Amino acid sequence: MLRARLEQGVAMHVCLCVSVSMCVLALACVWLGVPAWVCVGESSPALFCDSAGRPTGARTAEFKKCNMARGCLCCLKYMMFLFNLIFWLCGCGLLGVGIWLSVSQGNFATFSPSFPSLSAANLVIAIGTIIMVTGFLGCLGAIKENKCLLLSFFVVLLIILLAELILLILFFVYMDKVSENAKKDLKEGLLLYNTENNVGLKNAWNIIQAEMRCCGVTDYTDWYPVLGENTVPDRCCMENSQGCGRNSTTPLWKTGCYDKVKIWFDDNKHVLGTVGMCILVMQILGMAFSMTLCQHIHRTGKKYAA
Repeated sequence: MLRARLEQGVAMHVCLCVSVSMCVLALACVWLGVPAWVCVGESSPALFCDSAGRPTGARTAEFKKCNMARGCLCCLKYMMFLFNLIFWLCGCGLLGVGIWLSVSQGNFATFSPSFPSLSAANLVIAIGTIIMVTGFLGCLGAIKENKCLLLSFFVVLLIILLAELILLILFFVYMDKVSENAKKDLKEGLLLYNTENNVGLKNAWNIIQAEMRCCGVTDYTDWYPVLGENTVPDRCCMENSQGCGRNSTTPLWKTGCYDKVKIWFDDNKHVLGTVGMCILVMQILGMAFSMTLCQHIHRTGKKYAA
């Protein structure tokens, strides 16, 4: 009895391996524009399984019609739909968080007076919107097998990928210049710390200095032109208390926030690199899957509503 079950399990395993191999081969045929029955071989026996899990050499009408290739593409279609649905939901979540930040009491704001729209809320809203639109195109294009939507999904991913590569190259080429301009712009932003209608900027600096244990842009002396000689925000104190920033003898965080952020990125560069590579692979796979479905729709000659 046990031996019979083992034989049946082995037979089912062999059948599954053969089916997966034929499925991959059929997908390769679709990419190359060759009918699936040519790649698999019309004269060679097709391996299928009976109800007992044993492989059989019976040829079926579904095999002649390349239903295996179609089944693999259907699996690919629903996988693409599922992943894009997850991305769309993530985009909705980011959009909601961005809207909440924009209508809240200004806990997060832009640090740069040169780019007043470059706030945390606006960045989250923009990223969430892009993810939502991309996920919607992928979901609808995959489930409807619509060539127009699939091509739009491919183009959007391609534009995003090229923009990421261009920005990354420019950042590394002009890294020193970007660093100098960022420090200069951040110091100019400190001048707005105690002004009216900039509560968000003040809260943002207080949060950063408390969480990162830093003070100012390059060091604590950056606050002297803003708050007066020997005066810093209370969040610069190692032991935070009301009015501690006005006491010249109070121990302060000596390191600037700009250097602290650089240290944080350097300490987490492997994690950030892994996340970036995962995003890159997902974008490339999304482009490949969309073009696979689009080419299959074109070759089958089906007409879909635009």
